Amino acid sequence: MMTQATLSLSQTWSPALAQEASETFYLMPEWLELISRLYGYKLLPLGLRNEAGQLCGFLPLCLVQNRPRSRRLVAFPFSDYCPLLADSAEHAQELLDQALALTADQRADCLELRCGPSELLQVDSRFVTSDLYVRWLLPLAKEAQMMWSQLRKPVQRQVRKAAQLGVQVRLAECREEMLRYYQLHLRTRCKKHGLPAQPRRFFLELWETFARSGRLRLWLAEYEGQPIAGMIFLAAGGTLRYAYGASHEGYLQLAPNNLLMWQAIEQACNEGFRVLDLGRTACANQGLMEFKRRWGAEKVPLPYYYYPRQAGPVSTSEESRVYRLLTSCWRVLPLQVSGPLGGLLYRYLG
Repeated sequence: MMTQATLSLSQTWSPALAQEASETFYLMPEWLELISRLYGYKLLPLGLRNEAGQLCGFLPLCLVQNRPRSRRLVAFPFSDYCPLLADSAEHAQELLDQALALTADQRADCLELRCGPSELLQVDSRFVTSDLYVRWLLPLAKEAQMMWSQLRKPVQRQVRKAAQLGVQVRLAECREEMLRYYQLHLRTRCKKHGLPAQPRRFFLELWETFARSGRLRLWLAEYEGQPIAGMIFLAAGGTLRYAYGASHEGYLQLAPNNLLMWQAIEQACNEGFRVLDLGRTACANQGLMEFKRRWGAEKVPLPYYYYPRQAGPVSTSEESRVYRLLTSCWRVLPLQVSGPLGGLLYRYLG
């Protein structure tokens, strides 16, 4: 039976889905609620329950308006990977049919599913497949020393270099440190990448929602008492996910990002995490692809599926003229303008 799924924290998954659900941060009710509330999206989760009341199928959708008279249903905004969970092909098809019906009911122009490889969607002629992105997964050893021995020599040298030059890395302990990270993030997004940055409120609410439970870890790299780089990791089950990273371009010669990543890997091994998910990467971004490859991560396909056509911000290739023009224009804006403006516009990029 198809119902609108309740987002109770005590919801019970069927045994067939429990493992994958527990490993997927972007399916957490707190995340779904935070994103829909913060950006003003209409949350429309689809769920199937078995006779025992357990979820045996789940697909969270949000109604996103990119511009006037343009509406998309997305699973899920600002989430790189949001699997269509179902304990059988029949239930998966039922969820998919209901998503298509909901697209028509909400008068949406497009349905966008960020669920990764799916045989069901691959053979469904109604959907267009986009292969602009891949994921990078790093299996973790029980002992950090084993991970160190597997690193390429240039990576080891960069980690040692950062430590020898006086870069210090530590876990953030309070909300104010998230504000320090945000300043680095703003600079990196706007000036380096030429992209709008998330509103400051997003990072503060992320801290408030997940830091106390340990599901959010903010690592900061400091030099002479000043933060010069930071990385945010999100934990779910045995998977730790690299979600956001930022650094001051004036200190990159100190290799703070390498030291940050190694400290995160070392801590993850010590805590018993099984996988480090290094996140989504655009295939056109060869520099970032190589950074993740150097750590020994494995490239995994990450197709997105669209009905009836490809549309929306993440369907635009970083190699396109439109993308390059927009990022070039955004870079020239002063941070006093691009910061607040990006915060206002970001909800349209879901």
